[in-house]
Amino acid sequence: MRSVIAMISSTVTRGAKRAPHRALFKAAGLTDEELERPIIGIANSWNELIPGHVHLNRLADAVKAGARMAGGTPLEFNTIGICDGIAMGHEGMRSPLVSREIIADSVEVVAKAHAFDGMVFVCSCDKIEPGMVMAALRVNVPSIFITGGPMLCGFWRDKRLTLDSIFESVGAYLAGKIDDKALSEAEEYSCPGFGSCAGMYTANTMACIIEALGLSLPGSGTIPAVDARRTRLAKKTGMMIMELLKKKIKPRSIVNEGSLRNAIAVDVAMGGSSNAVLHLMAMANEADVDLKLETFDEISRRTPQIVDMMPAGEVAVEDLDRAGGVQGILKRLAEKGLVKTDLMTVTTRTVKENIKEAEIRGDIIRPLERPVKPTGALAILRGNLAPDGAVIKTAGLKRMSFEGDALVFNCEEDGIDAASKGKIKKGNAVVIRYEGPKGGPGMREMLSLTSILLGMGLGEEVALITDGRFSGATHGMMVGHVSPEAAEGGPIAVVRNGDRIKINLEKRTLELMLSDAELRKRLAKWRTRPPRYTRGAFYRYSRMVTSASTGAVLK
Repeated sequence: MRSVIAMISSTVTRGAKRAPHRALFKAAGLTDEELERPIIGIANSWNELIPGHVHLNRLADAVKAGARMAGGTPLEFNTIGICDGIAMGHEGMRSPLVSREIIADSVEVVAKAHAFDGMVFVCSCDKIEPGMVMAALRVNVPSIFITGGPMLCGFWRDKRLTLDSIFESVGAYLAGKIDDKALSEAEEYSCPGFGSCAGMYTANTMACIIEALGLSLPGSGTIPAVDARRTRLAKKTGMMIMELLKKKIKPRSIVNEGSLRNAIAVDVAMGGSSNAVLHLMAMANEADVDLKLETFDEISRRTPQIVDMMPAGEVAVEDLDRAGGVQGILKRLAEKGLVKTDLMTVTTRTVKENIKEAEIRGDIIRPLERPVKPTGALAILRGNLAPDGAVIKTAGLKRMSFEGDALVFNCEEDGIDAASKGKIKKGNAVVIRYEGPKGGPGMREMLSLTSILLGMGLGEEVALITDGRFSGATHGMMVGHVSPEAAEGGPIAVVRNGDRIKINLEKRTLELMLSDAELRKRLAKWRTRPPRYTRGAFYRYSRMVTSASTGAVLK
């Protein structure tokens, strides 16, 4: 093995000067024979807090078995993870995007300290998956991902339930549409077991994107968490890392402008989360690719939506898996050259070679000539309310424009309180500001508020405009990532109750119906607000984070 693979780990395992290092490895139970082999770092985000993570220790065990079978010495370590659903709708939602950077940093420093020859990333859920991709690109040793897999849907009274079912049930309850018993039943059956929540929310979107990028084996994005195929795939993942070492295939050999564009095409074709914009831009930053907001819009305009995924549609990730998964989507898009197929992947084969084996079953992955929608499910808006851009997920929308009077709140809690008391009415353009990357800090998701509005039947009867962002479980006339954010003195900071706001998705515009002179006058009077935190991780983040329009990365 040593003659085939140039081993970085020899830095800490070879020669007389490294006797203390070997002694410490031996204190952990390693043998001389194990130290002769390539050392594979297993980065695992397992914890007991997140349904998508509680089973990752089993997957990591399978990965280690595969690595050992192929001649490696796997050594596992952990990083943090946050459940966005549990963090939602309160102070805790400031944490998840902050955690993306902490995860990337923590994995990077452990990898650098221990001189791994290769790495396997065992991860699940919204910020953990992109954070680990960012780390992989920084460390840039041969690497491969295995994600945790989707949760199955729940069933109750002949109705299919998912996470958005229970969030929207709260809105229905507050509107008097359902009673305590119905709310309790939705709570009991919406999330039936471990895995990432069953729709194409951010966790499953990112898992599919990692597969589309070529960083995980075919099937990793969609095989259900409870399916034994995922355990077998984890073993194959552990075995494959040794092939990547032999062939010196590294993350930066895989993640480039072409693969990032493929990932965007897959996202918009299946109606994935708008958070993909933030995370793909952050990944691109680590790969030294200059990815612009306009690229998302350009790809979305020319790529049809061919899968009607939850939450806007009826297709769960388990259904997509049976229909052909991510490889099926890539194969369909390749029919008209909508993805690049000559790119290397962790299979050690190209996208073109991988999709030869893909089978599209049934009609869930639609023919390009008969799509769900002729264009993709993301739109980038600009205008005097968002000079640097804003993002909306268009999947499931029945209207392409909105005009209404602004109803302004300076934090999410005030918006939730107003919605709960029935103060938000049909025709309102609800503005939630000071929730951007700096202002939040952490750019909170608004699933609690959007779900209340949807449960009340106001999903497209009101618009929600924010410098924060939305969960992948959100759908409706919801515009996020408004940039510049209020905390930086963007125009959203000077919107007043009663101002007229106009959204036009066909023209890609977001306009505050004020004269240029009036807008300049208001902006001249705007003053910076004191930071919400004055010490610790949140304070440092607020001082270092960049705009959502550039991926909310740190500088």
